[in-house]
Amino acid sequence: MQISSKKDIIEILKDDSINEELFSYADSVRKKYVGDEIHLRGLIEFSNYCKNTCKYCGLRCENKNIERYRILEDEILEHAKNAANLGFKTIVLQSGEDNYYTVNRICNIISVIKKLNVALTLSIGEKTFEEYKAYKDAGADRYLIRIETTDENLYSKMHPGMSLENRKRCLRDLKTLGYEVGSGCLVGLPNQSIESLADDILFFKEIGADMIGVGPFIPHPDTPLKDASKGSFFLALKVMAITRILLKDINIPATTAMESIQKDGRIIALQSGANVVMPNVTTTEYRQKYEIYKGKACINENPTKCLGCITNKIKLIGRSVSKDFGSHKKVAKE
Repeated sequence: MQISSKKDIIEILKDDSINEELFSYADSVRKKYVGDEIHLRGLIEFSNYCKNTCKYCGLRCENKNIERYRILEDEILEHAKNAANLGFKTIVLQSGEDNYYTVNRICNIISVIKKLNVALTLSIGEKTFEEYKAYKDAGADRYLIRIETTDENLYSKMHPGMSLENRKRCLRDLKTLGYEVGSGCLVGLPNQSIESLADDILFFKEIGADMIGVGPFIPHPDTPLKDASKGSFFLALKVMAITRILLKDINIPATTAMESIQKDGRIIALQSGANVVMPNVTTTEYRQKYEIYKGKACINENPTKCLGCITNKIKLIGRSVSKDFGSHKKVAKE
C-alpha cells in the first residue's frame, strides 16, 4: 500500500472500501518493525484540577460539576510502588494542568519513582523549557503532550486562551532536551476536516515523534461540546493505522477512548498497528473523578483486575506482554 503524500492519506481516509486492507497492512508493518510484544504502561491520574478551558474536556476549570481531587506525594509513590510490584516497567504520571505541583514537588516524585527501576513518562501539560529541563535532570524519560489538532483555527476554537505555536514550542523543547516525545490527535472534533487529519499525521512524521496516541472525540455533558456527535471509531483507527505505516517503528497505544466507544476497541487497535496499552493503576476512588469524557472504560476495576483482564486479552490474540522498558527503538530504514 503506497502512502507518500497528503493526497494519498486523504484518499485512504475517505475510502472505507479498503479499511481491512489498510488495517492488515498496518499490522504487518507493526510486526516487522516493533514485533509482537505489547508494552504496558501503568497510568497514575494524580490530579483532576486544570487551569485550562479546553472545550471538549470534562476537567476544564469552568466545569463546576466535577469533584476535584489531588493525590499527594506519598500516595502517588505508593501507587507507583504497587504498579512496579505488578510488573509494570513504565509509570505514566498524568494530570490536568495543576500549578499546585511545583517543579520541586514533581522533581521529588520523579527521583523517588526512578529508584523503582522503571521508565517514567510525564503528561502534565505545557511548561517552560527550564521546567522540562528540571524534570529531565530529575530522571524523567518521556513526555506526552498531544497536539489534538494542527488546524490553527480549530485549535484556537477548542483551546480558548491557548496557542498552537506554544504547543509546538513545547514539543520542540522536549526533543531538544532528549525526551522520548509523545503526541497525538482527537478524531471527530466539530468542524474538523479530513484534510486537517492528514496534516496531523504528516506533522507527527515531521517532528520525529516517538509515541503517538489517536482517539475518537467523545462529548462530555458538562462542556460546550455536550451536544456534538462523537467521533468515528473506524476513522480514528484509520488515522492510527496510517500513522503506523508512515512512522514504522514508533510506539502507538491502543487508547482507552477506542475501548470506550467500541467493544474490544483496544484489541482491534492492537491488530491494526498499535503495540502499547496503558492500564490505569490509580485506585478506584479516583478513577471516576478523572472524567475527560463520559463512559470511560474500566473505571470500576482495581489495578490488579485491570492488568489481568488486558493480559488475558493479549494472550488470546497470540501476543505477549513485554518485560522491558519499551523505549522507542529506531529501526526503520527506507
